[in-house]
Amino acid sequence: MTLTGKQKRELRAQAHKLKPVVSIGNNGLTDPVLVEIDKALYDHELIKVKIYGGDKEYREQILQEICEKQDAHHVQSIGHILVLYRESDKEL
Repeated sequence: MTLTGKQKRELRAQAHKLKPVVSIGNNGLTDPVLVEIDKALYDHELIKVKIYGGDKEYREQILQEICEKQDAHHVQSIGHILVLYRESDKEL
């Protein structure tokens, strides 16, 4: 599933008030960080991730890795903040 422009716009509006729930430090994208991202996406569907350090290429690489490994959609990137979305399969 790919997100349409309208869906991304709505998700960006919802993400505006969110604070980053996962931080990626100097150790990069480790297995424990991936587990935390997976839990956060399962619980919240829409999350912000903050990346400390690195240049734009490094942040792009981290973003691609997260999206591939977590089956998440990239909604927005602003500076060191990534907004990710994955529809939860949990029952209401």
